[in-house]
Amino acid sequence: MLKSKKKKKSQKGKKQSEQPPLSLKEQLAKKRQAQETRKKLISLVSGSLFFGIAVGLPLAFAVKPLIGAAIAAGIPCLVLSYVYPRQALWFFLIYLPFSGTVQYQIMGGNAIFSLAKDAFFIPAMLGLMQECKQKKQPFMVPKKLLTTLWLLLGFSLLTLFLVNLPLQFSGEAKGNPFPQGILGLKVLLGYVPLIFCAYYLIENKKQLLFLARLHLILAIICCLLGIVQYWMLDSGRCEGTRNATGVDLFTASIEAKCFVGGSLTFSPSENQIRLPGTLPSPWHWAWFLIPNSALTFTVAFCDPKNVWRITGLVGMALVFINAVISGQRIALALVPVVTVFLLILTGQITNLKRFLPIGIGLGILLFGVMVSNPTVVQERIDSFVTRWQASPPTKFIEEQFGWAIKEQEGIFGRGLGTATNSTRIFGKTVLVETFHPKILYEMGWFGLLGFLIFVTHLMVVAFQSRQSIKEKTLRSFASSYWVFLLIISYFPYWYPLDTDPVAVYYWFFAGVIYKLPEIDKQEQEAKLKAAQENPELETKAGKKNGRRSLSRSSRR
Repeated sequence: MLKSKKKKKSQKGKKQSEQPPLSLKEQLAKKRQAQETRKKLISLVSGSLFFGIAVGLPLAFAVKPLIGAAIAAGIPCLVLSYVYPRQALWFFLIYLPFSGTVQYQIMGGNAIFSLAKDAFFIPAMLGLMQECKQKKQPFMVPKKLLTTLWLLLGFSLLTLFLVNLPLQFSGEAKGNPFPQGILGLKVLLGYVPLIFCAYYLIENKKQLLFLARLHLILAIICCLLGIVQYWMLDSGRCEGTRNATGVDLFTASIEAKCFVGGSLTFSPSENQIRLPGTLPSPWHWAWFLIPNSALTFTVAFCDPKNVWRITGLVGMALVFINAVISGQRIALALVPVVTVFLLILTGQITNLKRFLPIGIGLGILLFGVMVSNPTVVQERIDSFVTRWQASPPTKFIEEQFGWAIKEQEGIFGRGLGTATNSTRIFGKTVLVETFHPKILYEMGWFGLLGFLIFVTHLMVVAFQSRQSIKEKTLRSFASSYWVFLLIISYFPYWYPLDTDPVAVYYWFFAGVIYKLPEIDKQEQEAKLKAAQENPELETKAGKKNGRRSLSRSSRR
């Protein structure tokens, strides 16, 4: 053992001695570069902040102080996000799970802060586009995906200009159908460029692991805050809606907000609990938990380090607990289903032996939570069963499709945004509770066909990318992310791709999968270079693999 440690130390010493120290000229050049970077940052911040205050101060007096403050802070954010697009994208991903808390607990619920995340994403996207233009690189990659993307965009624009625009000038429509259509298009395809942003953001394996671990940490923090929120409501520290009357007992309310997040329902006497966690509403929180069942699973089963795999399992347990206490039936149903799908389709079910001791420990923890809160668990199960019996999902989806078909007028639908909840500021919207019938209602059969062709093509290209990967860890990551995309692409119930943060995660991790073959090439080249520089390591690895194959054959 002592010899092996000495050998490792000597090898490290050799590697360090191989790197020549920087000359005085190089050190001075490095210092100058750091100073120039610092000066550029200071000038950007001060200049944009001065301009922001100059614009925001009059608005603060004329309109509202909060609006003025938002403008004063927003302009520097826009400028810095454009100049430093990669840092802005990281901040965008970090901010996303806390958007509801910032909007409702810190900023008083002003609607302008629901768009705050786009103040980082849009200029960052434009900054990356400019960078690609300067380097003469294609921004929209992989190119093979573009054909079906243009097809879907073409059908969307046909609906916008042949349905929404005529309605705007018909004099019969209430509201503003054309602006409503533009916002509907943004909701449908606005985050698709995240595919290309993710491709250029994640440059190597180290950054991939950082991305996965970052989302695990965010999931753990948010889930712990969600548990505290439930405890504060259950203990009476927050009133919730328990003292409301009539319909208000069953309706999520901003006035009932507690600790983090936005609107909630907490009427235990009526078996009505719908918690928002750190997000704006219970619905958003449910669709945060569902993708995070996949993201925490990915770290738990694919990360190369044991400590992160254990942390991943802890994250999975916290997601399960929040799926129960949140009161959202969709989360309670889908979180375990997604986990089972991932275990089977990624092949990780064969590796369960490695995680059995930890899994048993976490199982005991979950069992302890269930035993200590039997009423809560029973209420959630009863609520789920009652809802299923009252309206089975298969029958409900069938009814929604039938209704959308009957409502068709022409071949391009009833107009973009007319069934998208977030566009109601521009006009009346109808409630369609399933995603594909919603697209059929808004865009007609051509629009629905275009969407299905695009997501199917996206899945095929992602699968091809996954199949081309040789490195084991990268292949495992690609498999987990691909299964997540598969579930969301064809999930028929409700409308996940209209909801943050699942819509962001869907398009972003598609881009990550497309980048993985390139990262795999980097890893293969690094291994080849290491083998050429240290042929002894290659022979040792060959002997080790030979011993493994002999032991396997002897077992057979």
